Amino acid sequence: MAELKMRFPGGLAKSFTMSYDDGVEQDKKLVSIMKMHGLKGTFNLNSGIYAKKGTVYAPGTIHRRMDEDEVSKLYKEDGFEVASHAFTHPFLERIPTYQVATEILKDREKLESQFDTIVRGFAYPFGTFNDEVVNILKECGIAYARTVHSTRNFKMPQNWLLLDPTCHHDDEQLFELADKFINAKDDYGYPMMFYLWGHAYEFEANNNWDRIEKFAEIISGKEDVWYATNIEICEYTEDFKRLRTNVDFTKVYNPTARTIWFTYRDKPYKIEPGEEMSI
Repeated sequence: MAELKMRFPGGLAKSFTMSYDDGVEQDKKLVSIMKMHGLKGTFNLNSGIYAKKGTVYAPGTIHRRMDEDEVSKLYKEDGFEVASHAFTHPFLERIPTYQVATEILKDREKLESQFDTIVRGFAYPFGTFNDEVVNILKECGIAYARTVHSTRNFKMPQNWLLLDPTCHHDDEQLFELADKFINAKDDYGYPMMFYLWGHAYEFEANNNWDRIEKFAEIISGKEDVWYATNIEICEYTEDFKRLRTNVDFTKVYNPTARTIWFTYRDKPYKIEPGEEMSI
């Protein structure tokens, strides 16, 4: 069957991304590890419950949210995306629909003002949702929403509002999956994505910062992997799907403002914005 198969920028077959939740102090160390290894990712924030400036946590407190100034300073670094985690981190499926919309839109509005950006990403608080919540996210302009259900594979999502990660950083198969991803040559010609998620405070709670340090060293620096934020991969995929072909698959037109890479019958192609080409 004739089929265009997506390739990531540069014609790459693989991508890696990650996301971490809640805007906690331990993200500072995580960001430093990510920067050291050239990793990019997304931080999901609850802008309605930042810590008050000057907050002093009791000894032994693990979950330590940052104040607004700390949040602004940390995530404005290049290579990071800020996304919504709802305004106050409620169980969205347990509250009235108008409050669900408020939680999403207030968080978007605050983060967009704070970071001078457009927020289109989301992570479900507590990992819980129902069909109504998913529909409201779509109506509120959210492009993707991450769950907490590990796939332990590298397949691209069928529904970006039900974006299942590959695994959590404490998954017992983490390093096995990393090795499998790095050594993968082909998935029937389809693109692959390794998606890691978690909470940075868990590294302190479990005394296993060495785990993410080792993983970052293993997964980084691969010439055949596109390291990107969640929204970068989502939007690239959206644009790939906008490519137009004639019926017999001899011509392709790119109506987007983005250069797109793909293969057709195992032959690689690159099509520029506004270009129509024969294949």
